[in-house]
Amino acid sequence: MIREKESNGRPGLGILFLILVLLLSAIVTLVASIREGVGIGIIAAIVMLAISILGLTGLFVVNPNQATVMQLFGHYVGTTREAGLRWANPFYSKKRISVRTRNFETAKLKVNDKSGNPVEIAAVVVWKVVDTAEALFNVDDYINFMQVQSESAIRNLAVHYGYVADREGEEALSSHTAEISGRLRTEIQERLEQAGVEVLEARISHLAYAPEIAAAMLQRQQASAVVAARSKIVEGAVGMVEHALEMLSAKKVVELDDERRAAMVSNLLVVLCGDRHPQPVVNAGSLYH
Repeated sequence: MIREKESNGRPGLGILFLILVLLLSAIVTLVASIREGVGIGIIAAIVMLAISILGLTGLFVVNPNQATVMQLFGHYVGTTREAGLRWANPFYSKKRISVRTRNFETAKLKVNDKSGNPVEIAAVVVWKVVDTAEALFNVDDYINFMQVQSESAIRNLAVHYGYVADREGEEALSSHTAEISGRLRTEIQERLEQAGVEVLEARISHLAYAPEIAAAMLQRQQASAVVAARSKIVEGAVGMVEHALEMLSAKKVVELDDERRAAMVSNLLVVLCGDRHPQPVVNAGSLYH
């Protein structure tokens, strides 16, 4: 495993000034030597000119949040992160790499959740390079490696959770976004550890049932919602009926035997639990006829 090491070279402005002075001196010497026909002067001027041009190739610019990785004949020398004009050995090969924060959104992946239902899922991954040597030398293409591993982590995570919770308190993709995002970030980071990449954030950006079962699952969710609502209505209606009977008995408004009590309970439950407005009926006779 190759780790990043610092090698900032030398400040470039001072060396640029020296190179320009040497270049100007070489030109003046060359012109004077040619006029006077001094062979040694011409050779010296050419050497100075060659050194000046070679020295200029050692200059390079490092932008903010950018690094330059230097190699000498395939050997890793170091990484320059200090911004500005820098100078290093002209024989060093220099490759720039961005250390800015970037984001990547995966494609919409079709996977089966914990219950076996096909779902579509996508995520946004916020990342940056923290070790330039690992990013360039430990993997072939760190950007493609990050994308492939992120999609693989999403697929692996989705099969361990259901789209919706089957039991109360169970974590699900649709209801526990914060917990799922945290686990997704951890899993992607583990996969990208050798690539010198740090995952700052990973969150689900798209989640839906696959088209072939979307309508059926929507009906299932609507049915579950109706059952839950009816359960609440019945629970409230029973309490209201119980309270009404207690008040009638406590205030002695009417004496009810078991048959009348059962009839009143039935009528009240029909009124309270019905999904339509009840139609009033005037009973002019007896409850027994």
